[in-house]
Amino acid sequence: MQFKRLFALLMLAMTFTAVGKPAAWYWWASRLDGQRICAQTAPAKGWLRDSGPFADSRCSDVPPRQP
Repeated sequence: MQFKRLFALLMLAMTFTAVGKPAAWYWWASRLDGQRICAQTAPAKGWLRDSGPFADSRCSDVPPRQP
């Protein structure tokens, strides 16, 4: 019984330490025709990251810098 309590307490503590942030958005440019798209990851092979990172899906807000 003591082991179950310790395990539960450990799992609870780990949930408080897990910190995440949203993925950044980037402008991606096609090597084929130069078309641009705003996405978090490359849409397919043949796309190059053009600019970024941005905070929103419109690729307009620059995220604040982390110290």
